[in-house]
Amino acid sequence: MSHIPRQPHTQNRFTSFFWSGDAIRSRSVSDIVLSGTVDVPEPPARLLADWAREISLRMALEPGDVEVMPLARARARWPDYSRCVGEVSHWTSSLGLPGLLASSDVALMACRGARYHHDGEQYGGAAFCNLFLSEDKEQDLYFPSLDLRIPLRRGTVLIFDTCQPHGVVRRGSNRFDVADFPYGQDCTQIFLTWELPIEDPGVGQALKVAFDNDLMHAMTVNEEQVWRNGEGVGVHPESGQWLRKDGSSQ
Repeated sequence: MSHIPRQPHTQNRFTSFFWSGDAIRSRSVSDIVLSGTVDVPEPPARLLADWAREISLRMALEPGDVEVMPLARARARWPDYSRCVGEVSHWTSSLGLPGLLASSDVALMACRGARYHHDGEQYGGAAFCNLFLSEDKEQDLYFPSLDLRIPLRRGTVLIFDTCQPHGVVRRGSNRFDVADFPYGQDCTQIFLTWELPIEDPGVGQALKVAFDNDLMHAMTVNEEQVWRNGEGVGVHPESGQWLRKDGSSQ
């Protein structure tokens, strides 16, 4: 299913500069989010207990943090792992992306909410494909620039541009607030994430990405970054608002 968000203002021009081999290449930032629901079983109790111990004893997961979990150990205790991957693979195939997961890097992640951010300074050459594994905890994945909200529950699956600002917030809220993820309450989301190559023809077409949209500046930058109307930008962690690199509102 393709969500068609509110159209951005015409004066806003977003560009991702990303590594393509040994060179920086430019591209547009997609405002398309593909989402759906797949039928995946609840992880077994001993795996859930292992995740809880990992998070509480080794990770010290703070509200707003997104951290990597040990996937190899989880797979050893997760008989339905292959089924989960197969369900996502079937879903991506239905979008015209057959076989892509098998050749893409995968990681197991945990978050206790997520402050608003974009990943274009590290993963500008990718789109994320996420499968959420936790039960409904009254949380949404929210894309503030698109005013687009995805309720998170077991089986929620989506593909989106890494450069599009996003965060995990309390259901119905537009802001990230630490108080919405109190200690002593199960607020953690566990999810699998795949890095899909943005230059793959199927991925680029599905997200309607335009490549080489700023050839001149691509020759002058030397690191991955996101620009808005010719300026490098970040994201306010609580509001999701675009910010200039000096921290001021753009």
